[in-house]
Amino acid sequence: MENRLPIASEAANAVVASGLRSAGVVLAGSALVAVCSHISIPLWFTPVPLTLQPFAVLVLGLMLSPRLAAATLGAYLLEGAAGMPVFAPGFALGAGMAHLLGPTGGYLMSYPVVATLVSWLRRSLKRGFGASVISAAVGNALILLCGFAWLAVWTHSSFASAFGLAVLPFLPGDSLKVVAAAGILQGWDRIRRKR
Repeated sequence: MENRLPIASEAANAVVASGLRSAGVVLAGSALVAVCSHISIPLWFTPVPLTLQPFAVLVLGLMLSPRLAAATLGAYLLEGAAGMPVFAPGFALGAGMAHLLGPTGGYLMSYPVVATLVSWLRRSLKRGFGASVISAAVGNALILLCGFAWLAVWTHSSFASAFGLAVLPFLPGDSLKVVAAAGILQGWDRIRRKR
């Protein structure tokens, strides 16, 4: 009986430590997305600003497990819905839920699904830079697709007009974000292997 108590106590401590570590990762990840959302350039011809949010979503998707990636981006959206200043500044109907229901809502609401998908794809494909690029590219395409569909409905625009507002201006920058996110993951993997 005496031998079982220390083992049970160690197991409980391990569970608590794991939970605290996961909570820390979720908070740090959502803070990263919030900081990247404020690195923003408004574009005069579209209500969608150019931000680093998708880059942060892709990096987190590549680095975290699917469950942690979903939790991190879900926490980010909850923080924003609660009125915290985590969304990109610019054209919006207001703070909180109003921002989520505004013209950029499709991009924002795709983030938990995208991060989960990117994480799952990266783990399903062979490891390496190419697999990371493919995973991030698929995730980025889904972000653009959701943003495009939402904005088309929100503005009652034609397909061509919505595509010109929600997708086309972002393709060059998003290509760089995809490659940079995959490169960061490769660097992180090398650092971890050397430890």
